[in-house]
Amino acid sequence: MNFDISPELEALREKTRCFIATEVIPYEKDPRCTPHGPSEDLRQELIARARHAGLLSSHMPVEWGGLGLDHFGKALVFEEAGYSPLGPVALNIAAPDEGNMHLMEVVATPEQKERWLKPLAAGKTRSCFCMTEPPPGAGSDPGMLATTAVREGDHYLINGEKWLITGAEGARFAIIMARMEDGSATMFLSDMDVPGITVTRMMDALDSCFPGGHGVVAFRDLRVPATDVLGEIGKGFRYAQVRLSPARLTHCMRWLGAARRAHDTAVEYARKRQAFGKTLGEHEGVGFMLADNEMDLHMARLSIWHTAWVLDRGELGLNESSRTKVIASEAAWRVVDRCVQTLGGQGVTHETILPRIFADMRGFRIYDGPSETHRWSLAKRILKGG
Repeated sequence: MNFDISPELEALREKTRCFIATEVIPYEKDPRCTPHGPSEDLRQELIARARHAGLLSSHMPVEWGGLGLDHFGKALVFEEAGYSPLGPVALNIAAPDEGNMHLMEVVATPEQKERWLKPLAAGKTRSCFCMTEPPPGAGSDPGMLATTAVREGDHYLINGEKWLITGAEGARFAIIMARMEDGSATMFLSDMDVPGITVTRMMDALDSCFPGGHGVVAFRDLRVPATDVLGEIGKGFRYAQVRLSPARLTHCMRWLGAARRAHDTAVEYARKRQAFGKTLGEHEGVGFMLADNEMDLHMARLSIWHTAWVLDRGELGLNESSRTKVIASEAAWRVVDRCVQTLGGQGVTHETILPRIFADMRGFRIYDGPSETHRWSLAKRILKGG
């Protein structure tokens, strides 16, 4: 494994870091940052700044307006973007759009790419990924998929309900996972402003960093032309892994940046705040927490870089992405929790960025599979000798 950073990548990382500091962080107290994510006009304002800086959609191939970064390159840039809750939104690399772009770039037809992927990669539209369902439907167990798709002539009729759908409110289109009559799963593409799709309600969540928040989406006899099947019939679960394996990793990249921001905030406070005749950082209790932060950040970064290396070799990396998802999400959570403790009373006020990162971060241990599911998956492979 070679983790040497080329001069070009180092320059891009520094450019991204400066962009986040000067162009994005000043927007963090903008009133258009709502409980359900930044508003569309704020998103477009940020997108325009990233486009002008040449930093938009860096994960996409050059022909789609991106920078064509490999997974290791993304690890560097996405971490810098995650330093602000608005950074991934500004660079058009936030979930779920980033994962949807990757999936469509791999699986979609040329016509589908022109219709849906092109404006998405340009930051002109947003999307959502409709897979998770309320009980008794699919959650951590995709085999419980309850939304159905039935062939009717040249169309499919989709019926069901999804929830915890990130970005549903205001999304231009959706990727919908539905069960076929033979029990297999298929992905479908559909505009959101058509009969048969309704965002029935928004779900109030701890996090506030995703445009469009998290919603409940109902499908009632949604008619999807057969030409809008994404990929092949019956391969939905396989395509889900094409999307989710790298998407788990990019989650880790972005949240590592957020954890680093929290740590930097705590270090600055610990250097200045006095208690019992010396700075907080000089007290072992605080100093040890900061040292533990450094170790957690380091181990999370190494795990991310290793998995990026595996994916860049063309391997699917299911074991690696599961392992890294647990390592990074739990390490980042420990870091942010220690940082709140270091700031004491100030750590729970919104006079610093910490409470916002704290609230946003908690869901990371659940997104794209909770830690327990990944541990269970890893354990099964271990016992099989895989």
